Amino acid sequence: MSALSAGFLLSLSLCLDLGLVNVAILRTALRAGGTAAFLVGVGSSLGDLVYFSLSVAGATALLAWAPVRWAFWVLGTIVLLVLAYRMLREVLRPHALALDDGADTQDQRGSRHVLYGLSLALASPTGILWFAAIGGAAIATLRGDRGDVVLLTIGFFLAGIAWSALLAYGIAGSRRLLGPTLVRAFSALSGLLFLYFAMRIFLDGIRDLNTVAG
Repeated sequence: MSALSAGFLLSLSLCLDLGLVNVAILRTALRAGGTAAFLVGVGSSLGDLVYFSLSVAGATALLAWAPVRWAFWVLGTIVLLVLAYRMLREVLRPHALALDDGADTQDQRGSRHVLYGLSLALASPTGILWFAAIGGAAIATLRGDRGDVVLLTIGFFLAGIAWSALLAYGIAGSRRLLGPTLVRAFSALSGLLFLYFAMRIFLDGIRDLNTVAG
């Protein structure tokens, strides 16, 4: 798998979590339309890019030391498995979407929608956890190759924008899709992606250990 497509799928694993940002996009789509909701998503993608860039800057400086690289892999695998369990549990017991909570964003200008999404992404507990552990683990699999890191970052950002457009305009045009079925679908897809990357990161770590041992 190329670094670009890996970054795209990594971003989707984060986007599919029904957290603060997705609820905000859903609520804005219902109250202010698809464009306003998309701008919220753009802001959240920028916030994710900030954290992702920090992960890149912090990880690449340490990856030359093998114990640090292995720690990233182990921690990333554990966190991914925990998140996969949480997402797959939601398939059986989906939580309700609190679409009526919070302030109405209908009268806000476009720039305020972007800032709204940015602030949510930067404050999201799920996002902070993801970038602290999983982002570094994913970058570790690239062995510090700058070209691949750039492609991974581009793919990560493009997936966030694509997801924002799909969710915002899809919900605005098809409101009947909201409900437990939507929660189950998002949770199942997210859980499967988390499991995939947990296995990929774990196997990459095993291969690296075997290489060093050999």
